[in-house]
Amino acid sequence: MFAELKECFMEAYDDNRDGKIEIRELAQLLPLEESFLLLFRFDNPLDSSVEFMKIWREYDTDGSGYIEADELKNFLKDLLREAKRDTLDEDKLIEYTDTLLQLFDQDKNGKLNLSEMAKLLPVKENFLCRQSFKGATKLTKEEIESVFALYDRDKNGTIENEELKGFLKDLLELVKKDYDATDLQEFQKAILSGCDYNKDGKINKKELTMILLALSKHSQE
Repeated sequence: MFAELKECFMEAYDDNRDGKIEIRELAQLLPLEESFLLLFRFDNPLDSSVEFMKIWREYDTDGSGYIEADELKNFLKDLLREAKRDTLDEDKLIEYTDTLLQLFDQDKNGKLNLSEMAKLLPVKENFLCRQSFKGATKLTKEEIESVFALYDRDKNGTIENEELKGFLKDLLELVKKDYDATDLQEFQKAILSGCDYNKDGKINKKELTMILLALSKHSQE
């Protein structure tokens, strides 16, 4: 019976017949507002993980390393306002918050960690996944400049604060699918201890070059 039910379900919602339910196919199952919330972010991906980390810092108001239900509700309220759909009452907002928690809270602890929130707030591209960084024995000056410019958003010559966290998030995603704020913090300590030669807690262009070359070597191995 379960197999028959699954077959009927996939026939109804698996539009591209790939045996999986994509986010757009999933949205067909939800009421209009919930599907709108889901698709709005996927139709408007963030420019970079730096932007993601700025949003994370803004809504993780208690600094717990999680986006809890009330914080997620505030995020949704601002998201609806951005999309000119801010006429919802409090009960509806709570209902939508619960729906998104059910969809993205993989470990069912009632809050979103970094990797769960990253699925709700996708980035256009993880620049570090590009083929040019996989197995290269050397990198061109232009490639290094383009990566540095992507993360050095304030153009002050160093990658720091949310810029650094955004860079490290992209780097961490190459080796770890599920991660939280503690994983990112420990990763930051490890990377800085090995690559932050002037010990200023930031990444300059020379230090970034060393990290990218190490990434290429790791990809080769």
